[in-house]
Formats: sequence, structure tokens, C-alpha cells
Amino acid sequence: MKLLDRSLPPGFKIPEHITFPTPHKRTLRNGVPLFFIHTPEINAIRLEINADTPAVLGKEEKKLAPYFTLHMLLEGTINRSAAELDDFFDTYASEVEIISTFEHQGLSLLTTKKHFSKVLPVFRELMTEAVFPEKELAKRKSQKSLSLSILHKKSSNRASQLFRKELFGAFHPFGQISEEKDVDAIQRDDLLNFYSNDLWANPEIFLTGNVTEAELDLISEYLGNLPTIKSHVKLSQFTNTKHQRLVEDRQKSVQSSLRIGCHLISKNHPDYFALWIFNVFLGGYFGSRLIKNIREDKGHTYGIYSSIGSLKASDYWIIMADVIKEHTEEVIEEIYKEIHKLQYEKIPLDELETVRNYLVGNLLSNFSSSFELISRFKTIHQAGLDFDFFDNQLAFIKTFTPEKIQEIGIKYLQREQMVEVIVG
Repeated sequence: MKLLDRSLPPGFKIPEHITFPTPHKRTLRNGVPLFFIHTPEINAIRLEINADTPAVLGKEEKKLAPYFTLHMLLEGTINRSAAELDDFFDTYASEVEIISTFEHQGLSLLTTKKHFSKVLPVFRELMTEAVFPEKELAKRKSQKSLSLSILHKKSSNRASQLFRKELFGAFHPFGQISEEKDVDAIQRDDLLNFYSNDLWANPEIFLTGNVTEAELDLISEYLGNLPTIKSHVKLSQFTNTKHQRLVEDRQKSVQSSLRIGCHLISKNHPDYFALWIFNVFLGGYFGSRLIKNIREDKGHTYGIYSSIGSLKASDYWIIMADVIKEHTEEVIEEIYKEIHKLQYEKIPLDELETVRNYLVGNLLSNFSSSFELISRFKTIHQAGLDFDFFDNQLAFIKTFTPEKIQEIGIKYLQREQMVEVIVG
């Protein structure tokens, strides 16, 4: 028998395709879609209920009303005080978390299969029986005002705020910056109004874990009567235009926070995968060109990276870094040099294979747990896609050419369309 040589790493093999369990779908009697993946190997259950935000529906809400409504759901219901809710969920080893993004809002529950029947009714209370005590609201408002004041002083946070404002527009919900006066303006009636009339707009439920018919029947019983709002989605269409550089000088600061980026395309666009891979080469992993140049070679920053933000209509691209202030302009020029080199100079074969192998490994690692399966499905489902997206992604990773990546980089990433923000 041939002995295994443990001094040699196992060979790396790219799979032909990825096999995903097909999510099951049911529709509750109130019309709410329920998507679930049965994973009996885990004796836990995770349930998420996601609704559309006012921004997706084209509705104007009082600034911060959704924020305070969501974050006060655990401050007491008609039947239980905040302390009693905390004790209850702790007793049954359960976690309730707020979901709050540009386009989705809601709640998630993580609990054991054993306790699901006891926990679900109390979780359901949060959705329609919250009371928003005045005393707790005052405390939350004080905390939020202090948080805004602290975050305003942090250059990285301020740079991200200004980037969003310039990219999406000061009057669009995605670009609005909350201030202390907005906190002061919030009243309990604002929360009650949003809670009753706007919170559960077009909700969907995503479920995974050791789920049997018994758990599905419980969900149907307790969530099938949830009052919901059916509302037409009005997605915003964003375009890139010429921007002036935004600079907020802070004389005492020793570093500058940089944000550079632009609008991209949607995930169902035929150029999307190539643009996504261009981003990885540039700044999307720890061995990227931006890291090697600006962090490792020049030492101007501890970290610099680029990423793609996900939206329904079209994604957006952003480069983020905190750099030594005196090297700010040099770093910006080096960023554009790296973009230009990646667009026009031949990509070395060893770098090409390194990125290809990284992309395969990273893609497969995104499905390493049962909970991640439903999370990945939710992401693409909300973009109007299905699990074929990932199989197509794998196929593109295996076959892409450097010429295709460069062609798409030239097409979509030009300096004159970039939003540039410097705070520091």
C-alpha cells in the first residue's frame, strides 16, 4: 500500500459545476412567500423575514423613523416588557437581530429546533404588538445623538457618508446623512405610524435548519396572519456623471480617509462577471494590486480594498482606504495608475492563475454551511436571479481570458466618472 506523503499539499481541482439543493417555496395564506432549505444535520432553525424599505417603494418617510422603529421592537410588547423579552430569548438560547439595509428591513430569529414552538409566538409579537415606550425612546434618541456626534468625528465614517451623498444624491434616501436635528424631530407617533402602515411591505420569509412539516405548520399559523402591505416597487435608476472632488479638510488629522467609486451594472448584465473579476484583481482580496503597491511596497496605509455594493437595479463600486495624510495625492494617483495598468498591460500568467484559484476557493467557501446556502439564495433571489447565477459564475471563472477582463475594465471604469472624497 502506498503511503500518503503528508509533506505535499493535496492537489487543487476546480469542480465542473456546483450542485445546490433547490429551495422549496410555499405561499402563506396572507400571500407571503416562504423559501426554505431543509438541513437536518443542524438541530437549529434560522428564520428571516425581509420587507422592502420605503426607498425601494418610492415613498418618503420621516428621516430615522424606520431606524428607531426597528431598533425598538425589543423594547417591549403589549404582553412583555423589554426585560422579560430579554430573559425569554436568553432562556431559550435564541437570538433576534434587526435587518436593515438600503433596500430591505426586517427581523431574523435563530433558535433551536427543540424550542421553536415556544419561541415563534413571542417572535411574532414583535411584529405587531410592540409598544415603543416613551422612556425607552428618549434613551434611544440620546444614544443615537451621541453616536452620530462620535461618528461625525471619525474621518472614515464621514468619508463614507459624503461618498453616498455624492454618488446617490443628497435627496435620495441612499444618500441622506442623518444629523442630530433629525433625532430630535422623532416622536413616538412617527414610530407607531411607520410600524402600522409601512414596516411589512412585500415581505418574504427565508428559512433553513432542521425543518419538518411541524415547523412549517407553526410558521403558517403564526405568520400566515401577519398584516402586510402590497406595494409597487419603484427602483431608482442611477447614472454616472462628472463629479467634483469633495474634500473636507481636518487640519489636526494625521491621516486621510479616501473613497473613490462609481455606479456599475446589475448582476444579470452579461458584463457583470468580468467586472467583478476586474475588481478582485485590483483590490478585492489581500493579494490584490492595490494592497501590494500602496500597503506592502509604499507603506502608506494599513489596508486598502475595493468592493462591489449590491442593489436591485444596479450595483456600485467603491475603493476605501485610510492613508497617511501627506501621501494622499500620491495614493490617489497610484490608484489610477493601477487601474490603468490592469486595463492596458498584459496580466502575468502566475497572477492570472492565482486569482482564478482564489475565486474558485472563495466561491466554494461561501456555501460551507447550511445557513450560508439560504443567505446566498436570498441575495440572488432579491436581484431577480436563482442558483444558476453561481454555476454561471463558476463557468466564467474557469474560462475567462485576461483580454475580456481588460476590455470590460476599460468600458466601465474611467477616471472622469468617479466620485472622489477625501476627509482628513
